[in-house]
Amino acid sequence: MERLGFIGMGNMAQALCAGFVNSGKIAAESVYAYAPHYDKLVKNSEKYGFTPCKTLAELVDAVDTVIMACKPYQINDVLVEIGERLHGKALVSVAAGWDFKKYSEYFDSSVRVQFVMPNTPAMVYEGVMLFEAQNSLEEEERTQIKELFAAVGIVEELPSNLMGIGGAVTGCGPAFVDLFIEGYADAAVKYGVPKAAETTLEMIYGKLAEDHPEIEAVDISVISQDKDAVYLSVFCMKDQAADVENTLRTAGFSRPVVSTEQIPAKQKEELEEQIRKIEQTIADIRGEIISYAEDREELKIIGDYYRMRAEKYEVLGTLPQSRRTFIISGYAAKEAIPAIQKGIGDAYDCVIDVEELKEDEEPPVILKNNGFSESVEGVLESYGLPHKGEIDPTAIMSFFYVFFFGMMLSDAAYGAIIAIVCLVILKKFPRMSAGMRKSMKMFMYCGISTMVWGILFGGYFGDVVDVVSSTFFGKELTIKPLWFAPLNDPMRLLIYSMAFGLVHLFVGLGIKGYMLLKDGKVLDFFCDIVLWYIFLIGLILMLLPSEIFASIAQTKIVFPAALVTLSKALAIIGALGLLLMSGRSSKNPALRLALGAYDIYNITGWLSDVLSYSRLLALGLATGVNASVVNQMGSMLGKSVFGVILFIVVFIVGHAMNLAINLLGAYVHTNRLQFVEFFGKFYEGGGKPFEPFHAETKYVDIKEEK
Repeated sequence: MERLGFIGMGNMAQALCAGFVNSGKIAAESVYAYAPHYDKLVKNSEKYGFTPCKTLAELVDAVDTVIMACKPYQINDVLVEIGERLHGKALVSVAAGWDFKKYSEYFDSSVRVQFVMPNTPAMVYEGVMLFEAQNSLEEEERTQIKELFAAVGIVEELPSNLMGIGGAVTGCGPAFVDLFIEGYADAAVKYGVPKAAETTLEMIYGKLAEDHPEIEAVDISVISQDKDAVYLSVFCMKDQAADVENTLRTAGFSRPVVSTEQIPAKQKEELEEQIRKIEQTIADIRGEIISYAEDREELKIIGDYYRMRAEKYEVLGTLPQSRRTFIISGYAAKEAIPAIQKGIGDAYDCVIDVEELKEDEEPPVILKNNGFSESVEGVLESYGLPHKGEIDPTAIMSFFYVFFFGMMLSDAAYGAIIAIVCLVILKKFPRMSAGMRKSMKMFMYCGISTMVWGILFGGYFGDVVDVVSSTFFGKELTIKPLWFAPLNDPMRLLIYSMAFGLVHLFVGLGIKGYMLLKDGKVLDFFCDIVLWYIFLIGLILMLLPSEIFASIAQTKIVFPAALVTLSKALAIIGALGLLLMSGRSSKNPALRLALGAYDIYNITGWLSDVLSYSRLLALGLATGVNASVVNQMGSMLGKSVFGVILFIVVFIVGHAMNLAINLLGAYVHTNRLQFVEFFGKFYEGGGKPFEPFHAETKYVDIKEEK
């Protein structure tokens, strides 16, 4: 290899070029580069020393080794232009998805091909360079190229079938590590660890030296600290104690309230004796409780009975009453009123007065949903019940909740475990509380959704079928995904994630429109809903055929000229409408336009909302990558007795931990998508729950005789 050429000179290519030249393995004058923007290329050449080329043909003719560093969707066009010129040359591809198998569709053995997958830390010369084992380079040539790439990171070789997993690990790993470090730092600060700028001891010593420079014999140590306070231990001369204490007081410190004149050893002995007595008391009580084991069933009945009586008399104690009369007032569901009137009227001589709600009265809320949707009512309640006039979003939210949860976890085996465990709990504990029953049903449905997504993505404990079959049986058996494998095509999943997010957000905006029409606010519906739909749809249609979308989706969409014109027209009409109508409540023309411009600026909020749905991709990949890593770790000892034992242990422990971590992640982030993105478009909440008085027993049903 004498001369090296880069097709594309973005950030990654610049990092590779700088690393290659600085390593001394190749001279700067032996490096050539081509990029569409020639002026920018010339400026970069002055910085890195390479030779800029005006055309692809000029570049390929000048070098013997080509590094394909352009966008993946551009490669096909590049190969059409220079394919014949590459004969007899070496081609190193660093573009995602373009491996040896894909290049073999374009070239015969006359073009020597090597696929390399770098990661972003290569830009600071600390990356991981994954070399595909399958290649057609000459041995000496491959050694030289490996030495070049070693200048910007660690070089590792992987089989072709592991390049997708390897790329996901090395690509996502740095981001996750940064997130962990940031989280640990924030947690430390939250719980009292001072930041670098908060040098507590230095501050105290400085204050002491300023107030009393004559004091030298003083030693101050931090005993402990939390988010609210710092606790110090101070040693000084007895005659200087008052001055030291005064300085500490001015710095915000104070003496502990509790003090003792006892000798520490004596006080310690007394406290230890108190601990021994308390522990003995606990042991005696525990023994007494155990002695009642034979009466367990009777105790359950007695416990439920007295619990019910206590609740009953707690309510009776709040009623206005005399010796002969009492008054009960409260809310009741409209459909339950006839039964209440009959039940009370038949049993007692009393007056029953039913009043309609007042106009300004905020009644308690009863949620009424089908068996599937009611399982997610607990999620809504944790955010806030709908107030008067608001729609109950549970039915719509329940579908998206289960849909997104399953997509995030996306392993069929994990989903089956969750669904089966929840079903068993529901059957085994029929008397659990209503809230717990709803939660169990919700996770059961989420487990079923996870199974469906796992089948679509081909995830069954990660790739355990592949690993077990190849390691222990010598045959490679793969369960193909019904749709596609995210680890092999992450950008495709990203596109779908954002598409699902747009649907979610559009539904939320539509619910807001429905509420406006329900209240008779037709003008508000048009200005705040229709115009936003027009504006957003126009922008989306403009984005789809753009270079930005093509680089993400790795495919280029071409619209007919009429559709391109329509998209621009929709965006302009929507923007003008929002500019003129968003501030319609103001009579000042200038303020009205300013409010309209500010409303258009809120498109940035829509962008951040859509990007937030990338967590569907992140958590889905995390589940699959972690599961695959567990399987690889378990198979390290190969086909042996110890290998089988190791695999079983690692499999159980590793997958249990992976399931627990990602189950929590899916739950948290699914809630976030509902609370922040979805509810943010139409929902306020703030209603109070309807909590009727009724007998609530834990073990048995008790009916009192009248």
